[in-house]
Amino acid sequence: MNYLLLENVTKSYGEKILFENINFSINKGDKIGLIAKNGSGKSTLLRVIFGEESPEGENAKIIINKDIRLAFLKQEPVFAEEFSVLDAVFDTDDPKINAIKEYELAVIRNDNITLDSAIAKLENLGAWNIENKIKEILFKLKIPQLDKKIKELSGGQKKRVALAKIIVQEPDFLILDEPTNHLDIDMIEWLESYLANKKITLFMVTHDRYFLENTCNRIVELDRGVLFSYTGNYERYLEKKAERMHNESVTTDKLKKLYKKELEWLKRQPKARTTKSKSRIDRANDIGEKASKAIYNDSISINIETQRLGGKILELYNVKKAFGDIRILNDFSYKFKRFEKIGIVGDNGVGKSTFINIITGLVKPDNGKIVIGETVYFGNFSQGGLVLTKDKRVLEVITDIAEYLPMSNGKKLTAEQLLERFLFSRKHQQVYVSQLSGGEKRRLQLLTVLMRNPNFLILDEPTNDLDIVTLNILEDYLMGFKGNLIIITHDRYFMDKLTDHLFIMDGKGHIKDFNGTYTEYRATQKSNLSKEIDDNKKQSVEDKNALRKEKKKIDNEISRILREIEKKEKEKQKMHLFFEANSEANPAKIAEMGKNLNVLESEILNLENHWETLMEKLESYG
Repeated sequence: MNYLLLENVTKSYGEKILFENINFSINKGDKIGLIAKNGSGKSTLLRVIFGEESPEGENAKIIINKDIRLAFLKQEPVFAEEFSVLDAVFDTDDPKINAIKEYELAVIRNDNITLDSAIAKLENLGAWNIENKIKEILFKLKIPQLDKKIKELSGGQKKRVALAKIIVQEPDFLILDEPTNHLDIDMIEWLESYLANKKITLFMVTHDRYFLENTCNRIVELDRGVLFSYTGNYERYLEKKAERMHNESVTTDKLKKLYKKELEWLKRQPKARTTKSKSRIDRANDIGEKASKAIYNDSISINIETQRLGGKILELYNVKKAFGDIRILNDFSYKFKRFEKIGIVGDNGVGKSTFINIITGLVKPDNGKIVIGETVYFGNFSQGGLVLTKDKRVLEVITDIAEYLPMSNGKKLTAEQLLERFLFSRKHQQVYVSQLSGGEKRRLQLLTVLMRNPNFLILDEPTNDLDIVTLNILEDYLMGFKGNLIIITHDRYFMDKLTDHLFIMDGKGHIKDFNGTYTEYRATQKSNLSKEIDDNKKQSVEDKNALRKEKKKIDNEISRILREIEKKEKEKQKMHLFFEANSEANPAKIAEMGKNLNVLESEILNLENHWETLMEKLESYG
């Protein structure tokens, strides 16, 4: 069944043509990833398909199947500021989802009358299973309290709310613009598994290459206004693209030779030309236009002569750091070796950014000693990035730092050449910073760090807002980097490609040194969990019937825990109401209620942790 058809679709801004006369179709079951350089028109194409922008051209057609439900996740979603998270996530006409919304609202308000009515609706509609699925989605995406206002959320939280909303609605056809932005690695892996296994049709833009590899069965690339299609996942796309680039290179070389021959012929001609020679002129111009088209290469070696590193790099002795009850480091000691490339892994909030700020001296440890070698020169690319001067040209931003970088072969790489390597053409280098896109500014900020030629490079989420082409160039640069490297990133592909080993932060102040890639680390985790489950199966599950009983038992336990959580949430709400209504009550009574509240909150947290463990076990049974 055809879901989408594009015919002769063109879009331009001023003189810049983003795409021209493209033809494209999406059928039921397709899971397609769209790849292109920043500024090529990826997000614009998604908006054109969804109807937010109009295509150009008299013969342009966009046909969407009327019998399907379509949802679009924007890169920067917008909600009414006064909406609650509950309003945003459950904004739908589906009666089952609206019944769940009514139920959740009654729980929040502690409205027993409405709660009874909502429970009756859920039972009549048979929506309890859906309610459990929605709870899982909200839990996996770490959606904040449902009664929280949208205006109180960060940009990342809004993106996760928007993602939860469209997943909850279970549309037939999903259009996603950078769905993994603002997700931690656990969320990304969950979403990846969800989209790969669900019978939905998918068209998305993402720079996450493992996400493309594990989710998509087709890749399309927007290159110089033309759409190229490749059947298969990201690995297959790389193979087929390499073939296309080789063929184009050969063709371009032939065209250049033919163009030179045509020019020589033109120079020999008299000024008065016949119709026949006019056709030769037109042909020469056509050949010249084709031959002059740039064919960018995703992998360009940049061998910089990095500043010398001495024997002593960086040493940490019994370093401690905590913020109140939150422990970041607890007696951590480590001596960095020359040219180590380390990835830092841990859940959001465990202190990954704080750790690198301690290393670079931006944050002081509570105890312990840090010794930095005399030859070490840090280059620190942080999540916030450098504030760029808007009234400067791109080239000026870089030349203010240095005119050139020394190459390992004794030559010099000028600022202009470095900018070109990172896809800023000579013409684009004269553009003011204020005119750059978000991705271009991010790329320029990265170059301000590299141009200082550090020998100890620290990159905190460097892949955000970078396209796959730029990521390949950056990776090529870093693979030849002759210095120490620390990386914090949610991009698993980037981490695997560049790091030798990992620091695993557990959130309790401990750091485990794992000798391997992130993929190997996750495989080890899953293997350990699987072994634990297998051991449990050997002890308690003898056959398929026993396994079904075990799954049913876990299902029942999950339902019981959810009911228990709801019960305790009601008690918690009553306690809050008591505090509000009895602020001047007996101090001893207030103190006793406060202790009870702390115990209750601890019980709720334990129940939620137990629920998550059971969900993981249930998923492992298949």
